Amino acid sequence: MWLWMTLGSALLLGVYDVAKKVALKKNDIYYILLVATGLTTLFLCPCLSLGPGIYYAKLALKAVLVTTSWVAGMYALKLLPITTVSTLKASRPMFVVLFSIILFGERLNWMQWAGVAVVLVALYLLSRSSSKEGIKLTSSKGFWCMMLSIFAGVASALYDKYIIKDMEPLFVQSWGNLFITLILAAIVLFNAWKDGENRAKFQWDWTLVLIAVFITAADMLYFFALKQPDAMLSIISLIRRSSVIVTFILGAILFKEKNVRDKALVMLVLCCGIILLMYGSM
Repeated sequence: MWLWMTLGSALLLGVYDVAKKVALKKNDIYYILLVATGLTTLFLCPCLSLGPGIYYAKLALKAVLVTTSWVAGMYALKLLPITTVSTLKASRPMFVVLFSIILFGERLNWMQWAGVAVVLVALYLLSRSSSKEGIKLTSSKGFWCMMLSIFAGVASALYDKYIIKDMEPLFVQSWGNLFITLILAAIVLFNAWKDGENRAKFQWDWTLVLIAVFITAADMLYFFALKQPDAMLSIISLIRRSSVIVTFILGAILFKEKNVRDKALVMLVLCCGIILLMYGSM
């Protein structure tokens, strides 16, 4: 069951990324994240419950990691084509797999390892494809923002595995989003004070509601999948990154980006890797 919940989470994440790219046309990065996360917190208000003080300290740390990943990822989304960003995101599970083996003693079978290898090949093909667009990934600000987003996301995923043992999924999701909202509100207020009259103006956009709905549902499925006794974080992370397939297809259609044919090959290779991982995990 955890495999199908993870796959559902991945599909929702793909649409969520496209909605964020659309929202960037009207609003500043911090406004988008604050309003969307604030709405998510509102949706989850009925799930807020009391727990030991140490739980809140752990979730506050998780909120810092998630906020760092989201903000850096949004900057990358602003600076790079969405088809490039979506495929770069596929590298994140590689690090999760490595640390899951080291920290949690997870072991992959030969088919799962084959899936990992295929995903790595896809990432190599992406770097070659990006160079044709005049984007030298290693010297791009967007690339380094994406790397920061990836590593903060990896740390958050590993931390999720640690804290979910003692907490219920909805407790983690509701309080985590509340803490993220408070951090983002503090950042927005600081920027408004610093910029004064030159601060960015907020424009209401219904896309923000869609972002909140998609991320709420995607995270809910993710936490419930992670809570299952036989769930493997390494496989969950890899399958969840198949969201890039949805992002790629919608991004290519909506934003008319370049070099789509070469990137489609990358997506095809990535799909093969995800299928190997799914089949090897059943």
